[in-house]
Amino acid sequence: MAKEQREYLTPTDLKHILFSKRANLYYLEKCRVMQKDGRVLYLTQGKKENCYYNIPIANTTIILLGTGTSITQAAVRMLSAAGVLIGFCGGGGTPLFSGTEIEWLSPQNEYRPTQYVQGWLAGWWEEDKRLAAAKKFQLARCSFLETVWNRDADLAENGIDGEDEAVESALETYRHNIQRAQDVQHLLTHEAHFAKSLYAYVAETMDVEDFVRNPRGGDQANRNLDQGNYLAYGLAASALWVLGIPHGFALMHGKTRRGALVFDVADLVKDTLVLPFAFIAASEGLSGQEFREMCLNKLVEHKALDYMYEKVKAQSLAWKEEKEHHDDPHRQSEYEESN
Repeated sequence: MAKEQREYLTPTDLKHILFSKRANLYYLEKCRVMQKDGRVLYLTQGKKENCYYNIPIANTTIILLGTGTSITQAAVRMLSAAGVLIGFCGGGGTPLFSGTEIEWLSPQNEYRPTQYVQGWLAGWWEEDKRLAAAKKFQLARCSFLETVWNRDADLAENGIDGEDEAVESALETYRHNIQRAQDVQHLLTHEAHFAKSLYAYVAETMDVEDFVRNPRGGDQANRNLDQGNYLAYGLAASALWVLGIPHGFALMHGKTRRGALVFDVADLVKDTLVLPFAFIAASEGLSGQEFREMCLNKLVEHKALDYMYEKVKAQSLAWKEEKEHHDDPHRQSEYEESN
């Protein structure tokens, strides 16, 4: 009877940890993920012995399964019960082939909340509201970068400073351009210039000459950027799953890429954390695994998932409140007076 209870674990059997507060993300290669004695483990095979490692599923948000991995049906059932997002990808946490996205398995054992997707759709259909929300997200991106780059000791040790004249100029210019952008295409253009200026600043600070961002580039900095970006995408996908908002209802990236809202949300933290540490790891000659560990630690340290979650949630509730005031004439007058 006890064995049957363990095998059919339900979310209420687990210690409750808010999803946005969970600490662990896993990227696994060359191992087998399985359920054993009521726990989820991964098995690595050595020349002399096999080693089992426990995965604390109640405190885990994402598991990325890279090359040489397999997972049992029982393990998937337990991960789903714990609300852990499972992603299949290629080596290093990036797609297996260029242009192929990571395939995600979203837990479906329980209903997701409805108020956030309803709030998101209350404003999403109107182009001007989507643009205004996209601008809010980009301004939040600037604020997060400014905060983290001004206080992170490891960045300061490597000469990356949020108060540097080049960084302050890039932020000031981008904030100005965000406000004056008349449509999403203009905003995307300004965003590309902003990202390019950040690449240039970090590359110069880390003494990397003639750097060009190329997802297919063979240099270590580009490989690190690819791997780190997909960790950020995993966090964004998790935040959206928790809130019950489909990836397709994007703000900026929706016309050309699948899962576009994932990219919008990942942009909140991607350049702040992945970009500088990709160059730092490259300059220190760290391996891909060592960079991923560094990147994961920084994403957790600066509460990147929390930040994504709160910004998406706030926008959804703002749209929902705006629609409720619009539908109720009495509340509409109160809303206009307060604003």
